[in-house]
Amino acid sequence: MPEASHVASGKVREIYALDDERLLLVASDRISTFDVVLPTEIPDKGRVLTGLSGFWFARTKQIVPNHLLTLRDDGRSTECRRLEMLPIECVVRGYITGSGWKDYRATGEVCGHRLPEGLRESDRLPEPIFTPATKAQTGHDENITRDDAAELVGRERFAEVERIALELYDFAAAHAETRGIILADTKFELGLDGEERLVLADEAFTPDSSRFWPADNYTPGGAQPSFDKQYVRDYCESVGWDKTYPGPELPDDVVAGTRSRYVEAFELLTGIRFDDYIADPDVVLR
Repeated sequence: MPEASHVASGKVREIYALDDERLLLVASDRISTFDVVLPTEIPDKGRVLTGLSGFWFARTKQIVPNHLLTLRDDGRSTECRRLEMLPIECVVRGYITGSGWKDYRATGEVCGHRLPEGLRESDRLPEPIFTPATKAQTGHDENITRDDAAELVGRERFAEVERIALELYDFAAAHAETRGIILADTKFELGLDGEERLVLADEAFTPDSSRFWPADNYTPGGAQPSFDKQYVRDYCESVGWDKTYPGPELPDDVVAGTRSRYVEAFELLTGIRFDDYIADPDVVLR
């Protein structure tokens, strides 16, 4: 890629500088679980993440502008605006699960939100809650309170971030519901442009950043099947892996099952055949 210089690598994405104003984000097919990138890739996973993000960017810009400039023909690369990223992860929960469930069981609260007594795992919350987290360079992000987040970004800015985060969740959850999918929770990143305006960046409402559950299988009281890394996590748990680097190689059936789940999520949420996206990535922007 002679026109770009490599500036960073994430668990999934490679980041290149095109010039002082633009970055190129390339979503690989890498997959991580328990915070370890595994040696086996999932074919087309990067295209699913990129295509879904483009789909949501095109449909949420009335709520908040986003960093997307161009979606490239390979379906996994996006030209984006450079931003000054906020030092928090924006997490919205509509259901009690994951780390929120663990916190609730221990304290009755999630990130300073006192929740009703007697909730079951995967219950729908009375209303969605904004539960920020710190950005971890290694390991897990750490849940923090709203007051802690306000100290990091300023109280006025925090109020704007919380409002936008909840609006984004409400929009995506309502759309997903029409497609037979529950958006249990999600996280995304916001940054500031040169005029100090908030901009949605990185990825949006993908199986890597969100918990999507099939609505027709929803049964509160335990964990739910999801459109994400479930096959991979289950396999890694079954082989007695100690969850440290290097991770185990994945067998073909786990790879195929995981790819199928990602592609199914893409097609259900967008209403677009994945093969049509591969042929013309801009179809998700229309």
